[in-house]
Amino acid sequence: MALLEICADGLESAIAASVGGAHRIELCANLEAGGLTPSTGMLKVVSERVAIPVNVLIRPRRGDYVYTAAYVDVMLNDIINVKELGLNGVVVGVLDKNGRLERSQMNEILDAAKGLSVTFHRAIDVAADPMALLGQLVEMGVDRVLSSGGKPTAMEGLKQIALFQKEFGQHIRIMAGSGVNAQNAATLIHETGISEIHSSAKNIVHFSYSHQPCPELVADDWYFESDYHEIKALLKAVEKI
Repeated sequence: MALLEICADGLESAIAASVGGAHRIELCANLEAGGLTPSTGMLKVVSERVAIPVNVLIRPRRGDYVYTAAYVDVMLNDIINVKELGLNGVVVGVLDKNGRLERSQMNEILDAAKGLSVTFHRAIDVAADPMALLGQLVEMGVDRVLSSGGKPTAMEGLKQIALFQKEFGQHIRIMAGSGVNAQNAATLIHETGISEIHSSAKNIVHFSYSHQPCPELVADDWYFESDYHEIKALLKAVEKI
């Protein structure tokens, strides 16, 4: 059976993933911005309330993956927090302005993350030469890479994901993510040969006050939340494999 990782944007999503039977969580904040590093308070409470491994997204801002030394310091301190709270791992990614792996920064991150599981995130999908980058990650001992195959969704990038698996799957775990759901999970696994999938299994939750505030002030009163029933459906799909 393939491993199911749920991308959880907050506490309720993490609990839904754990109770729903997911095998691992990627914990983040602000999924609508592609995911950012969650707060230390969130890490602590999630660590106390879920019973499955938690990998934490280390991404200090939205936008590209080219970081100044100051931002790398932020990332290193966030990794220390993850370690101190006894969580399973970190999810990271750094590039240079030419779209290549920023090796010196990645080495700093790996030094800080010793003892943790390390996933390289979808920065690989915007890299200039993803195959070369993947080879470097293998050399550096990174545990896995999350990818949509350089396309908006994993189904669209299926051929590239399959190539990653064929060329490097014996040395690093390839995990497909973006647009993965109960309807396509089995196809992704069969067609690529991967053994890990990543999904947010999300719904949009809208909040309504009992009174009527100014509409412009509540236009953003919605958030993503992982859905227990979608998680169960995903598990059912992968259990058949």
